[in-house]
Amino acid sequence: MARTGQRRSAGRPASATQQRRRAPRPSEQGLVPVLAGVVREIEGAVQRPPVRPAVRTKFQVVALLVREEKARVEADAELTSAKRAQELKRLDGVATLLARIAARDTSLLALLADEARVSDAARAYKATVLRAAGREAPEEEPEPEAPPAPVPGADKQVVPQSVISRRLANPFLPPDFEAAAARVAAKPRRLVGWELLEPLFRSFEQAGPGAPACMPLPEPVAVPTPPGRELMPHQSQVVTAAAQGHRTFLLADEPGLGKTAQALLAARAAGAYPLLVVVPNVVKTNWAHEVGLWTPERRATVVHGDGERVDGFADVVIVNYEILDRHVGWLGEHGFRGMVVDEAHFIKNKRSQRSQHVLSIAERMRERTGRPLLMALTGTPLINDIEDFRAIWQYLGWIDDEKPLGPLMTALDDIGLTPADRGFSAAARQCVVEQGIVRRRKADVVADIPARRVADLLVELDGAAGRSIREAEAALVARLLQRYRSAVEAREGGVVTGTDQDLARRVAAAELKDSSGKAKGENVFSMVRRIGQAKAAPAADYAAQLARNVGKVVFFAKHVDVMDHAEQAFAERGITYASIRGDQTPRQRDKNVTAFVEDPEVQIVVCSLTAAGVGLNLQVASNLVLAELSWTDAEQTQAIDRIHRIGQSEPVTAWRVIAAQTVDTRIAELIDSKSGLAARALDGVDVEDGAATDVQLEALVGLLTDAIAAEGAPAV
Repeated sequence: MARTGQRRSAGRPASATQQRRRAPRPSEQGLVPVLAGVVREIEGAVQRPPVRPAVRTKFQVVALLVREEKARVEADAELTSAKRAQELKRLDGVATLLARIAARDTSLLALLADEARVSDAARAYKATVLRAAGREAPEEEPEPEAPPAPVPGADKQVVPQSVISRRLANPFLPPDFEAAAARVAAKPRRLVGWELLEPLFRSFEQAGPGAPACMPLPEPVAVPTPPGRELMPHQSQVVTAAAQGHRTFLLADEPGLGKTAQALLAARAAGAYPLLVVVPNVVKTNWAHEVGLWTPERRATVVHGDGERVDGFADVVIVNYEILDRHVGWLGEHGFRGMVVDEAHFIKNKRSQRSQHVLSIAERMRERTGRPLLMALTGTPLINDIEDFRAIWQYLGWIDDEKPLGPLMTALDDIGLTPADRGFSAAARQCVVEQGIVRRRKADVVADIPARRVADLLVELDGAAGRSIREAEAALVARLLQRYRSAVEAREGGVVTGTDQDLARRVAAAELKDSSGKAKGENVFSMVRRIGQAKAAPAADYAAQLARNVGKVVFFAKHVDVMDHAEQAFAERGITYASIRGDQTPRQRDKNVTAFVEDPEVQIVVCSLTAAGVGLNLQVASNLVLAELSWTDAEQTQAIDRIHRIGQSEPVTAWRVIAAQTVDTRIAELIDSKSGLAARALDGVDVEDGAATDVQLEALVGLLTDAIAAEGAPAV
């Protein structure tokens, strides 16, 4: 009969009579059984990730109650030793289950720390569990909220006197009713609970041919411009879109298509003043000049140092990334209605201070202004990975750390699909694009810009320098092979059939990690630098020949000593040159650029690849020499586009100097393969999967696999 009664109770609830007949066993009474039941619920939920906040709350509450109950039992003088041991054993059983759950999801361990914050929801659930165990829930004072974390660099922050004067002159900002309407808008519910950010990023990797990443743009209309200046049709489309009410743009046109003019005139069309412009240091003076050219009725001010000379009443405030830490406080409170982030790929690392400052300012702008004009300008939005989009999208207000926001979330909800459905990827990608991605290629929109080409010049490294480099490369390969052999021999059997690509990548990654640290000896970075030094002479010779035969030439190098060698070579040949370096003042830089552009006697400009790769118009030349290779296609493209831009009247050739029979040739191939990353994500071009690989790692993997194949070691 007892067995029958148990079977009936398992199938359906027992009647009141049956409940009266069977009294609960002692082991089924009290707090521990209730905690054990909750732990079973948590265990089931953790096996179906992601772990929801409610489950995390339950985990924390059970852990707190186990801790408190153990302390109560140990302090209870009325319990016998046997009873105390029994209760502690039962509590240890619950604690063991919690430990197993935490081993499955280690992020739960943070909830067990003594300093872990207990939310109001956790306190409420704790009271519920205690009442279920037949206990009274104690009254608890709510925990005071922790003070907000200090803004990084708060100790350095300043407020210029002119900004204080502006606040005193106009202490009130006009109310923004659009902001209130945006906050009370209905939130979509269908996709709540779905992980959406990862599918959105992946959707840009899966684009097929014929799907350019460009939002629908209005037909170009005539845009008023100052005398002597005229917008091209593709530029006026963006300005018209801003005039019609669009407020967020990832303007990813190829370099040279006039993004600065589009941004300034879009701000004018949207009435987005005062306007904040965040730029690299080397171009902030140029931005002030462009404001005068395109919107002369607006006053610009450039923030230098602590901002002693800044004009707090200016319409356009221009500040560089490097000093944001000093000015982020007042910039966030200044009442800007628009913000432009130039070379927006500079904020791709969300952990960097510059990214945090930009995101902080943009968020405070959105709190004050419902729909500020936010523009991210970059011709190379993807440097290494599709995740480079994350910080830019967050700056534009399309996403936060966990989910899509506002109009993007609504658009995703409206497509009627989930990430589990076929067709979601293409539809979701289009939803993001329509938020404001604008990508045009020169070949598509500007017929009168001539084509460009990259021509490789292979040079042989002779003499002692060449021999030393080849010996260093051989030593590097031998070290990689030794690591690979040791790893294979450590395996059971010690035999590999064919090259183990996964092992080769791990060996290369270990070598790269050692090279990036303080390990002594030759490594891939020092070897590439030595190759650049050895190429300096032939690269300078070729640039000198070009200057004599075709006119002005732009010479790019990565390292100062290569620039020094080139300048010495030009001086010895009687060639007049200008120099653009990172340690120059803006005045020196502008003077040297003007000399190259306007003085017919200045035949060559020697440029730092990092300091002069953005913000310069050098289209007076149509030939460029790349004396050293970059690690990214984006950096190389930025350099070439200093001369391949609007205003260029001749075909452009970039002469890339490559050291034959060295790792230089492999790096050049990998850089070219990475050029497909932006094409896949933004241009809808189908490219090989290797486009997003890391050049440094893949260069080492290539050296190792070639050596394994050549030696047949081990057993390949």
